[in-house]
Amino acid sequence: MLRYILQRGALALAVALVVSLATFLLLNFATDPASAIAGEDATPEVVERIRLAYGLDRPVAVRYVDWLAGVARGDFGESYYWNKGVGELVLERAPVTIALALSALLVTIVIAIPLGAIAALNPNSWADRFALTIAVSAQATPNFWLGLLLIILFGVMVPILPISGDSTWQHFVLPAFVLGSSSVPAVMRLTRTGLIDVMESDYIRTARSKGFRGFALLRRHAMRNALLPVVSVLAVQLGQKFGGSVITESVFAINGLGRLALQSILGSDIPTVQMLIFIFAITFVLMNLLADLLNAALDPRIRIG
Repeated sequence: MLRYILQRGALALAVALVVSLATFLLLNFATDPASAIAGEDATPEVVERIRLAYGLDRPVAVRYVDWLAGVARGDFGESYYWNKGVGELVLERAPVTIALALSALLVTIVIAIPLGAIAALNPNSWADRFALTIAVSAQATPNFWLGLLLIILFGVMVPILPISGDSTWQHFVLPAFVLGSSSVPAVMRLTRTGLIDVMESDYIRTARSKGFRGFALLRRHAMRNALLPVVSVLAVQLGQKFGGSVITESVFAINGLGRLALQSILGSDIPTVQMLIFIFAITFVLMNLLADLLNAALDPRIRIG
């Protein structure tokens, strides 16, 4: 197990490094950082002074190695746009995004797993079709459109929830629903398929012969095995929430990492964008590792070499 964890951790680091290198090259070749910092009306002399002041006259390879060495030391660089340390910005905004991601995952679990269970207990019935309709609708609805619709409904027509900011838990209700609803289709269908497969097993027939029916049968016998693939999907979805919260945080004016990424992109703040993409990449890979470890803990038949 320890060897497996070390191997996957090394793989996660390698993936994050490749993503960081690709991002660094794209950010530096797609635009001139010095011109972006100076602004559209800056003279060539001003642009050149900024290039020298920020060390942007050095080769890209040298700057990337310097950035990587700084990350290893815990120095994430200085933000061009915010005029403060990138690490300080990340520490300020990360708790908000973590809270939003966990809230969105809770929304996904509360909606998707019961719907999947209802559909599995009543295959090809109206309940099954209703659950599948909700899943298809959630998959076809863009996050920004759903967010704007909820703002109109609960912020304007029936103003019962705050529609911007992140100072109280009420501020997270609408954005968590928007962000969590996008994961409902995958989790619901996987729960339904897993439960239907498990319900045909011999031990389920034995449990039925002992008098177990409905949700009691699911809770006592079927759910544990059926949810094994769901655990993996939920862990991956949690990783996606960190990088996929850009639109939701922007719509609801939440000051998290997603909104910070958008503001930094618009402000051509290369150090901040570079660090955020690195964080999103390594978080996603680590969530995949967590999914594998959870599967091994839930199912003793799984052996990790």
